[in-house]
Amino acid sequence: MSFFISDAMAQEAAAGGEPGMINFVFLIVLFLIFYFLLLRPQIKRAKEHKKMTEALAKNDEIVTSGGIAGKVTKVDESFITLKISEGVEVQVQKNAVGSLLPKGTIKV
Repeated sequence: MSFFISDAMAQEAAAGGEPGMINFVFLIVLFLIFYFLLLRPQIKRAKEHKKMTEALAKNDEIVTSGGIAGKVTKVDESFITLKISEGVEVQVQKNAVGSLLPKGTIKV
């Protein structure tokens, strides 16, 4: 059978160094990159959102995460009441608030 295909000869494995330390350093560097690029900005954004929702008061103008813009008429512990039009008020959860608008943005 060696007429068409040459026989494969086993070679000795190359002598390797200590790969454990390199892998450990690589994992630590990878975790640091993951922390600074993904986790830290998300934690910072969550703290800012929590501070904003706790500071909501009557007559603040907001936009919900669903895109509804309105003026806050009542603030409860976990819900707020929004006036979105003349005679139309809806209740939304505080964590559904997307952003706070400058005063006078909404003409209700």
